Amino acid sequence: MGDFWVFGYGSLIWKPGFDYAEARRAHLYGYRRALCIYSFVHRGTPERPGLVLGLDRGGSCVGMAFRVEAASREAVIAYLREREQVNNVYIERSLPVRLDNGERAAAIAYVADRSHSQYAGALDETAAAAVVRGAAGQSGPNEDYVANTVRHLQALGIRDHWLEDVERRIGLSG
Repeated sequence: MGDFWVFGYGSLIWKPGFDYAEARRAHLYGYRRALCIYSFVHRGTPERPGLVLGLDRGGSCVGMAFRVEAASREAVIAYLREREQVNNVYIERSLPVRLDNGERAAAIAYVADRSHSQYAGALDETAAAAVVRGAAGQSGPNEDYVANTVRHLQALGIRDHWLEDVERRIGLSG
């Protein structure tokens, strides 16, 4: 097995947590970035859930693809599973992405499991902002997660108007 790619669409963009040989902007079709997962650990608690991002069906998503060398495969996959599978709310998939140089690659991505009890569904901006506002977990305030994601997407020239609108409704930006 050779080098492989990991697709990041949220916190993996700004905090991958693993070594990679190359990072490229990438486009994934058939899934969109959405605050669709109730967080009971990292950005909320069971008593006061927050919301974190998931890849949900429909649309498309621009994010980052990280090329990982073959020698690091086992360690990086183990790390990703520990990070992303805390409550088994994501399904690990190999999905086709288009890299910014036009090449296509298969990338490991974590897709929202719609049958999981923590799947929040398709919330509108107002409902998502209401859940995020005031929630906090082991990794800090939910508002920080949304703001960090928006800032890092913007720094990469990636616009996510829905997420930006959620941030405005939380009261984090003008």
